[in-house]
Amino acid sequence: MRFSFITLFRELMECYFQDSILKRAIEEELISIDFHNPRDYSKNRHKKVDAPKIGGGAGMLMTPQPLIDCIRDMKKEDSWVIFVTPAAKRFNQKDAKRLSQKRHLIFVSGRYEGIDERVIEKEADEVLSIGDFILTGGELAALCMTDAIARNIPGVLGNPDSLEEESFENSLLESPAFTKPNIFEGSFVPSEFLKGNHSKISALKKAMAIYRTNYYRPGLKA
Repeated sequence: MRFSFITLFRELMECYFQDSILKRAIEEELISIDFHNPRDYSKNRHKKVDAPKIGGGAGMLMTPQPLIDCIRDMKKEDSWVIFVTPAAKRFNQKDAKRLSQKRHLIFVSGRYEGIDERVIEKEADEVLSIGDFILTGGELAALCMTDAIARNIPGVLGNPDSLEEESFENSLLESPAFTKPNIFEGSFVPSEFLKGNHSKISALKKAMAIYRTNYYRPGLKA
């Protein structure tokens, strides 16, 4: 699967793929990544990619021409263009699974006060947010989504069973997990975990997941 990133700040993103699971996925050719700077497409003699808002307002917006030319130069028949912005549907685990079936994702990361809306109207296949807060740019959000999507691609995780008990499966948060020692600073691992009865362990995990979900995310739905 190919991940393409349209960004003014490649260096902020590139380092994330230089270690751990995603680095291995690239080495094993399970995923590929590439970066594209809209400034390279600017027809402005100073290579500007921003301008003041029409109608007033603080800050600058990214202008249409460099972004649209950049997107259209990269976009193929199997490409899916995602704009990252807080003014959008919130990304979730179902989106991560769905998007892991695509062949080529293009993430467009805004800067300054955002992107001229006409670019989104003309070129977006999807517009997504990672939460109700504001970042200085879309790069971190694009990386969060990429990480969540990539781990659902077969072979990226060393053990595919790792996906089965994660949070948001079956509309539940993941149950608490424990390791050795069995007693640490007076806190005990639940005794049922130590008895080897897998059906009882599974039932306990589900009950704990339900309790955790009801406490932290009572509105979580399928």
